[in-house]
Amino acid sequence: MVNPAKLIPWNRDWILGLLLLAVTFAVYQPAWNGKPLWDDDLNITAPGLRSLDGLASIWTHPGTTVQYYPLVHTVFWLEYHLWGASTTGYHFLNILLHFFSSLLLVSILRKLGIPGAWLAGWLFALHPVMVESVAWITEMKNVLSMLFFLASILVYLRFDRERKKGILVAALLLFVAGLASKTSIVPLPLVLLIISWWKRGRLSWKHDMLPVVPFFLVALAYGSVTIWVEHRFVGTQGNEFAISFPDRCLIAGRAFWFYLGKIIWPGNLVFIYPRWKIDAAVWPQYIFPAAALALAGLLIAIRKRWRAPCAVFLYFVAMLFPVAGFISQYAFRFSFVADHWVYLAAIGPMVITAAGVNALSSLFRKTPGVPGWLLPVIVITILTLMTFRQARMYADPETLYRTTIRKNIDCWMAYNNLGILMADAGRTDEAVTCYRKALEINPGFAKAYGNLGNVLARTGSPDSAIVQYGKALQIDPDYVEAHINLGNVRLQTGRMDEAMAQFSKALEIDPGSADAHCNLGILLAKMGRTDEAMAHFLKALERDPGYGNAHYNLGMLLAQMGRTDEAVAHYRKALEINPNNADTHCNLAILLAQIGRTGEAIAHCRRALELNPDNAEAHNNLGILLAQIGRPDEAIAHYRRALEISSDAIPPLQNLAFALVQEGQWNDATSVLRNALASAKSSGDEARARAIAQILAKLSQAIDSLQVASKTHVQR
Repeated sequence: MVNPAKLIPWNRDWILGLLLLAVTFAVYQPAWNGKPLWDDDLNITAPGLRSLDGLASIWTHPGTTVQYYPLVHTVFWLEYHLWGASTTGYHFLNILLHFFSSLLLVSILRKLGIPGAWLAGWLFALHPVMVESVAWITEMKNVLSMLFFLASILVYLRFDRERKKGILVAALLLFVAGLASKTSIVPLPLVLLIISWWKRGRLSWKHDMLPVVPFFLVALAYGSVTIWVEHRFVGTQGNEFAISFPDRCLIAGRAFWFYLGKIIWPGNLVFIYPRWKIDAAVWPQYIFPAAALALAGLLIAIRKRWRAPCAVFLYFVAMLFPVAGFISQYAFRFSFVADHWVYLAAIGPMVITAAGVNALSSLFRKTPGVPGWLLPVIVITILTLMTFRQARMYADPETLYRTTIRKNIDCWMAYNNLGILMADAGRTDEAVTCYRKALEINPGFAKAYGNLGNVLARTGSPDSAIVQYGKALQIDPDYVEAHINLGNVRLQTGRMDEAMAQFSKALEIDPGSADAHCNLGILLAKMGRTDEAMAHFLKALERDPGYGNAHYNLGMLLAQMGRTDEAVAHYRKALEINPNNADTHCNLAILLAQIGRTGEAIAHCRRALELNPDNAEAHNNLGILLAQIGRPDEAIAHYRRALEISSDAIPPLQNLAFALVQEGQWNDATSVLRNALASAKSSGDEARARAIAQILAKLSQAIDSLQVASKTHVQR
């Protein structure tokens, strides 16, 4: 007969686990439908990588993705094919991964016999400092790598007990999977040694160190690859990263106490913290590393009597090392610390905190009238409320950046990113204000000048845009995007030689720039240098097969050359990448009509008008197609709409006049043309007046022919 007492722990675990799952999902509710933030669009699988070939490139070509974390981008690839661009699925997966890591942490602590295991799991799941890793889609690399990190430790603990090689290999493979998710788990071999030392009080070569050697070799190899990729493709170079070793030590010392403080009391958490001014000549800054060393000395001194605090300290330092300041991170441009960098390291302080709270709760149990669960519930409740509030910040990028600016008034990066949002939303004045504020705080921020130039170019101020691009290039002569955008402005103003020089300079700096190749191709096509233009479009697509604009422009070029089938193929590819480009739908409709695929052509014209109801060319083309299939009334309506949008356009005017004649509305047709002729003459547009006069003459001949035919029919 089953002993009911043996079922109690199992039932309690299931209740605690399911309750933790519900609370974790509830606390992140503000971010469930959160919009893409900052670099999410770069990490969610790009159009050119959505095929099986793209999936292969993720693994075989570093630089294809923003960072070389192929397992993360494989998961993103799968997610895209499951729920597309809907962000809810991405957020739910992050929350689930975070929750499962909490369960793994509980399992590890139980196997190690550490008290307060469930409380530690709850602290990890519901601590506000974790929000940035869980609520930000890009940081799936954090939650996924954490899952493999903890799973590897759990399996290694089994190996430590059973000493079977197959179990050791499984732990190693989990570590490799974690590294392929994010290299921040590279200190795991040290963590395994720390755990062994804590358990036994000493380390032996054969029993403890030798099994970990493969972990160290894998960590060294993958860490080296990541440092190279970060330097080569992410851009961890320049003045912002020219930090001396003494300064890096000062950063690390301050970061140690900063992160420890945020774990103990997670107040005033910010997406981008102020960048500290580090100067080795300012002696008070040495207090931070000195205090950390003093704490280390104290913990080492008491290690024989109490190893746990020393083990936690060593774990915390080991897991912080990759992001503490000794290895350059891209974010060092604007801050030396970030909440998502402490995601892995935070476990140590949380575990010892949970053990302490558990010990205090045991004392409470001995006090009459005070329940032992009171203190843990109070701690968890406070953290839950703070986490829910923190999650609100990640609901959308505008909220994120405005909240960041409110808490960090000098955050020039947040002003710049908010400016990009405002520009994309058509709120030009606000965008300009944001960029100017970013430059007021950081006059050496080349990208803000470039972004300001982009806004000015789009709003019809090319000369002002040129000035801003010039300032950007003065600061950073190798700023490829500024060269390209300056070339575009020169091209728009007809200064082709200067545009050519800018595009060529961009390619000199970055020979693989798809944007530079595509824009140079557009310029060469305008100059009639068709073969050269095509070569550059193809190079752009070689660099980025999902570059929709290159497919579009190559389609236009092929259409001009009469290579209709190839042009259609490229337009279709462009629409796979960007299905909401009205011009592509319109151009594809023209080609489909030429090869007799009228039904498809009409569908594309209608889609173009759904996307842009004021597209005069699409209205005119749709009118022609409708007339061909015997729907003249609809055709006439579209011709009229085209003229409402573009009153000076000749093709819809001519088509409307002849359509009216075909319907027997001769007087209306003549009236439309005469009114247009009078308007052209009164505005002094002689070329347009001559064109309309010629149409009117042709129309008169057509009407005369129809009248003769009509009389002949009556006589017969």
